[in-house]
Amino acid sequence: MPYNHYILVSGDSESSLNRRNELISFFEKEIAGQNLTDDVQVVSTIDTSACGMEGPFIKILPENIYIHNLTPEKVRSIVQEHLAKGIPPEGTGTEADKQFRIVLRNCGVIDPERIEDYILRDGYSALEKVIFDMTPEQVIDEIRKSGLRGRGGAGFPTGLKWSFTKEASSDQKYVVCNADEGDPGAYMDRSTLEGDPHSVLEAMAIAGCAVGADTGYIYIRAEYPLAIKRLELAIKQATELGLLGDNILGSGFSFNIEIRYGAGAFVCGEETALLASLEGERGTPKPRPPFPAVKGLWGKPTVVNNVETFANIPVVILKGSSWFSSIGSEKSKGTKVFAVTGKVKNSGLVEVPMGTPLRDIIFSISGGIRDNKKFKAVQTGGPSGGVIPEQFLDTPIDYDNLTAIGSMMGSGGMIVMDEDDCMVDVNKFYLQFSVDESCGKCAPCRIGGRELLTYLEKISGGQGELEDIEKMKRIGKAMQKASLCALGQTTSNPIQSALKYFYNEYEDHIVHKKCTAGKCVSLLKFIIITDKCVKCGVCKRVCPVSAISGDRDSGFLIDQSKCIKCGLCREKCKFEAINKG
Repeated sequence: MPYNHYILVSGDSESSLNRRNELISFFEKEIAGQNLTDDVQVVSTIDTSACGMEGPFIKILPENIYIHNLTPEKVRSIVQEHLAKGIPPEGTGTEADKQFRIVLRNCGVIDPERIEDYILRDGYSALEKVIFDMTPEQVIDEIRKSGLRGRGGAGFPTGLKWSFTKEASSDQKYVVCNADEGDPGAYMDRSTLEGDPHSVLEAMAIAGCAVGADTGYIYIRAEYPLAIKRLELAIKQATELGLLGDNILGSGFSFNIEIRYGAGAFVCGEETALLASLEGERGTPKPRPPFPAVKGLWGKPTVVNNVETFANIPVVILKGSSWFSSIGSEKSKGTKVFAVTGKVKNSGLVEVPMGTPLRDIIFSISGGIRDNKKFKAVQTGGPSGGVIPEQFLDTPIDYDNLTAIGSMMGSGGMIVMDEDDCMVDVNKFYLQFSVDESCGKCAPCRIGGRELLTYLEKISGGQGELEDIEKMKRIGKAMQKASLCALGQTTSNPIQSALKYFYNEYEDHIVHKKCTAGKCVSLLKFIIITDKCVKCGVCKRVCPVSAISGDRDSGFLIDQSKCIKCGLCREKCKFEAINKG
């Protein structure tokens, strides 16, 4: 029986589960007390797209109202005033108008552990349509006409990839879901699997029907226990209802899905390395061609798409390619999910139409920069992307525009920086990640990455020379041309973009031996400002290495040769008499 109201009790992870359960108990008790049991349903779910709201929080449907910071008193008021009498609750917010949900359409709306909830929202209707009303050619043509491009980073046309696998001649074909999400700050795929696992299962079955495959694998990193748990449950539920497994819906079409765990290697996000890992081999890339679509898992034709790409498929089939292609920009159709983190007021998942300006994502949806600091740049594309400065905030975000300004879409990580961030330090962070995650198979990546990191450490340590910049540029270009896979080819991207837009910061580090942001410890210099110092002596007392000398009569002085740059003296000074420069 349909309900007039739904209370979606959400959180951003499994860690808030106990608090969500307590909140559900409060609601159910109050609802029963007001005789609203037949009118209101309470559902536990996960929603990471409500930017800035720490779980648990609730969403009331159909009003689409978000409420957080809930207490038992507030729960009582919501039930007695809003649900019983229709009086809008205080302290509420509605979902940002600039967002448009396709991938996250069910996240925070359904109970991901109940297949019935998914079915009530047209779940598995697309699979039924594909099996009984469409030919494989029609399915692939519909995906092709939709303009859907792979959301894993490269942006390859999905329909074209599927057509290669369909046309390949083989006794066995496979469909593989890449859920090995490894970019720093990215959690789009994890959240989709936790909040709406059936959408990916349905899409994989659709792909199997279209290309002639009867087996699918989900390659997911073992660090995602809740996503794994819900996928296992979803596979079990779908199989019991005849929506997966043998002879689906009595059609004669069979499709089985198995889960395989990754060990967290970033390079296994590259599809040939992923397939090698699936085969039980070391996860390292292979030269292409042949491409996996023609010769993939165990040498058989294999469709490999990531979670976000698959999550779009059922919607494209049900609503049609014309509807989907009407959303987004000319060459990038549909929406994109971004994990917005860093120095924004409200971090979280954001899903917007392709072509949405960066300014809307950062300032309208995510609330702008924390502590009223000045925006400096945003890194898109993770360690393979680049920094985008303020001058490009109004750039419509799609695959081509991001490439044109020196960055890339990547899987959707978006890390925002403010005036206190140092570009050399940020570059060093990403490069250290890429060096650690390099599989070491090819010399350009293995050696080139380490060389770049050595130069960055030299510059941040105050030993850099201007010639080092040209050397880094040459190494980066060599890596782009000679590395075996995208990891090595894109390792230097953050450095190249930072040198393009923030060259002055590199110059400050090298020529003036100064880190304006105060992040490079070796270049820090704490100085006591005589005019502000009241000679209280607190700085001397808290210094852990006795680097501050003097007394109340003569004043105090910091011995730079002894100072370990811990900053404790500056932190404890109540008079702002210690300068960091």
